[in-house]
Amino acid sequence: MKIENRTVVTLGYTLTVNENDTEVQVEKTDNQNPFSFLFGIGSLLPEFEQNLAGKVVGDRFDFIIKAENGYGISDSRNIAQVPKSTFTNNEGIIEEEILQIGNIIPMMDPEGNQFQGIVREVNIDFVIMDFNHPLADKDLHFVGEIYDVRLATLEEIQHGHAHGAGGHHH
Repeated sequence: MKIENRTVVTLGYTLTVNENDTEVQVEKTDNQNPFSFLFGIGSLLPEFEQNLAGKVVGDRFDFIIKAENGYGISDSRNIAQVPKSTFTNNEGIIEEEILQIGNIIPMMDPEGNQFQGIVREVNIDFVIMDFNHPLADKDLHFVGEIYDVRLATLEEIQHGHAHGAGGHHH
């Protein structure tokens, strides 16, 4: 069976990015811990799916998604100066240990939307947070293999995700 819309794909891959002329592994899945997803519903990077379309079990893949087609180019409007007092614990004490440059901190806006920010700078009163995706500005290099392709169940299509091993469990 070929990978096409409304199929559940199970695969393994290694994702690397280039850091200072060195390939750095960002993520790895394999047949012990595969990645399963419902193909063609727009939940993944479009170019990731385009590179997998038509492949069958046993096919290998090796492709690069340029930054502008992946997680985009950093936008200076996504860098904010956040009052240090935002990072207090239940006792009102600032949690200095989490305010380390490079740390990724889960945050929430006033509407309850969750997102992550990277600590870029810490000073006496403020923390400079970068809310661009951590892989912004990075070309994404995927190398992997297709383990399984099957028709999605009606329930998976209705829920918008794969169920079972490597997918979502209810």
